[in-house]
Amino acid sequence: SRGLGDVYKRQQGIIELFQKSILENKLEDKVTLVGAFCMGKCSNDGVSVKFDDGEVCSITKENFYKTFYEKVVTRV
Repeated sequence: SRGLGDVYKRQQGIIELFQKSILENKLEDKVTLVGAFCMGKCSNDGVSVKFDDGEVCSITKENFYKTFYEKVVTRV
């Protein structure tokens, strides 16, 4: 079982990837990154992320770039 420290580290890594990717793609004026508590879609591997269309995805470092491109870059 994983502790809260592991969850926090995982979340921080994904948050940093979002921040970096938003800047690299020059989307600061088009994308707002907002933190939230439980969204009811826990995952043992990823971090739950909700997009404008309401879909909640489990984001990992392995699927981040593909998901970011599909859910963010292609929609702004």
